[in-house]
Amino acid sequence: MIFSWLRRKRREKLLRSPFPQAWLPWLEALPFYAHLSADQQARLRDDLRIFVAEKSWEGCGGLNLTDEMKVIIAAQACLLTLELDHDHYPNVSTILVYPSTYRTQDHRDAAGVVRSGQANLGEAWPGGPVILAWDSIQGDVTQGADGRNLVFHELAHKLDMRDGLADGTPPLKHRAMITDWVRVMTKEYERLRDASEHGHATLLDHYGATNPAEFFAVATECFFEKGRHLERRHPELYAVLCEYYGQSPR
Repeated sequence: MIFSWLRRKRREKLLRSPFPQAWLPWLEALPFYAHLSADQQARLRDDLRIFVAEKSWEGCGGLNLTDEMKVIIAAQACLLTLELDHDHYPNVSTILVYPSTYRTQDHRDAAGVVRSGQANLGEAWPGGPVILAWDSIQGDVTQGADGRNLVFHELAHKLDMRDGLADGTPPLKHRAMITDWVRVMTKEYERLRDASEHGHATLLDHYGATNPAEFFAVATECFFEKGRHLERRHPELYAVLCEYYGQSPR
């Protein structure tokens, strides 16, 4: 209880000070920001300040991590939770940012065989950090709505993990919502798997066919990046994501 009280007081003190003027151009350059209402923009500014202040940030691989990088990452993370009942990603304590694609550590599998690390753009670990490649984030901002967004993807995993499981189903509000979610997500996941297996072009990235957790993360990217297309081609999927996120980004 005492820690919650102290955290609340720290946040109140932080938000009593003016929003840093140097941060505004970085925020306004993000494609989604202009489409938010004035109230949503104000809440996003507050949320991202708390996110920047409370998370531990580390530049890796020689990266000099700047305030601009933090603001751009935090703003995208906080867009996902803008209309959710949330506490600023309590399961995210550390953000590790690499300049570019990085290689995961070698590991020993169950049979004792050492497997080489893989090239990666991002990761989200249960109970651990979020890891991001900065050049991929820059590409997401400059290329606009192409349906792919590294921050949306990895932070969607963290929302999924809020109940302790990475299973493609984040905590939902009520039973009817759970019923609709399971029905629609299962159908759409199987639809993507079938299209991927047969090499068919899809609106959703084929990586979403990997497992239900990746499907939710990929669907989240598409929802916020290409909402109008998702609504037209996958109306039920768009509808359950609208209900969950409390937003209609089309």
